[in-house]
Formats: sequence, structure tokens, C-alpha cells
Amino acid sequence: MAISLKRRNDTTSKPESMTLVEHLTELRHRVLVCALAFIVAATVAFIAYNPILAFLKEPYCQAAPHHCTFYITGPLDGLSLRVKISAYGGLFAASPVLLWELWRFITPGLNPKEKKYAVPFIAASIVLFSLGCLVAYETFPHALKFLDSVGGPSLNQILDPTKYLSLIVLLMTVFGLTFEFPVLLVSLEVAGVLTPKQLSSWRRWAIVLIVVVAGVITPSSDPFSMIALAVPLYIFYEASIIIGKFIRR
Repeated sequence: MAISLKRRNDTTSKPESMTLVEHLTELRHRVLVCALAFIVAATVAFIAYNPILAFLKEPYCQAAPHHCTFYITGPLDGLSLRVKISAYGGLFAASPVLLWELWRFITPGLNPKEKKYAVPFIAASIVLFSLGCLVAYETFPHALKFLDSVGGPSLNQILDPTKYLSLIVLLMTVFGLTFEFPVLLVSLEVAGVLTPKQLSSWRRWAIVLIVVVAGVITPSSDPFSMIALAVPLYIFYEASIIIGKFIRR
């Protein structure tokens, strides 16, 4: 076993010497570790269902403090909601392991310059994604108030927890992925595809495009979420120009 492990580590450090079967074996090992991490995290999320639901429900209670109650219409809705929360929670909690296994799988194929930038890019991606989720979570109560009032006073809102969960998770995911925008721009600058001078010259068009994109991809379609998405994106655009100038020195 010790010999086989040593050979496996040696081939991992030299991907060009690995056969197709060894690549597939390495991939299977990474996938199994990721699957195990997800199952464990999802099980923990299933057990911690009530605290997680209370956390996700908090924006609704801020928007409607006197009647923040969910209603279900089918006997299986409660189980379905718990399974979905377990899946989302497991994916979120296991994401560091998933990223680590992905990093270990692609690292041997990177050259020294790429490895130099890979760790900062991955760390920045995790931080920015988490920041995007936080901004979406903090903005969601305002979005709910807007969505409740836009239909007029004659409508009484009764929320289905499954639809509510889908909306808040989708909103947090969209914000998290969109907040990766500066990582993409800086990566293109490092690769030489874009230059800070080009980005500076495109500033006016970038503002228009950012506002349009924020309005289109915001799942709740409310002005609060759109502004909360568009403003950071423009700040990230300017930050990408500054970082690009620093890198190219």
C-alpha cells in the first residue's frame, strides 16, 4: 500500500507521465472525496434543519414582523423543504473541500507562474462569493417589502416555504457568482487579453452594461436588489483597473 501511494504521489506531481487510466483513477478519488464530504455536510444540515430554516426565514420576519409564517399545502411539502435545505446546506458547507479537491487535481498541470496566481484567485473567489451571498441576504427584506406592496393593498401574501427558499437561494447564488466579476477581469489582465487602459476607455459603456445586466439577472426583479448588485459591480470594475496596473508594473 505504501508503495502504491508513493507511486500515485509521484505521478500526481508529473501529470505528463500519467496514463489515461491513472488520470481517471485520480479523478475518481477526488470525486469520491467530494461526494463523501457532501453527504456528511448534508447530513449535518438535515439534523440542523431548524436553525438553518430560522436563519433563512429572518429576512421574511424583518419584512413582515407580525405575520412571518410559512404555509404548506401538501403532506410532503415539509419533507421536501427539509431535503432541499439539507442539499443546499451540504453543498455550501462542503464547498471548501470541493474547491480543495479541484485545486489538487488541476495543480500538477499548472506552470509556476499560474500556481503563483492560483491561490490568491481561489481565496478571492471564496471571499467575493461569500460577500455576494451576504449582500443578497441583507437586501432581501427590502425586496420582499417591495414585492409585497407592488401588487396593491387588496392582496394578502401567504408564502410557500419551498418557493421562498428557492428565491432566496437563487438570489444569493446569483449575487455570489456575479461578485466573481473582478476575478474574471483580473484573470484576463494577467493573461494579457485585456489591459487596464482598455478597461478605462470602456468605462462609460461598462456602467451602462452593468446596470442592464443587474436589472436582467436579478431574480426578484426589485430595484433594491438591482442597485445592491450594480453598485458593487462598478466598484469591482474600477478595482480591477487598479489591480491590473499594479500587476503589470
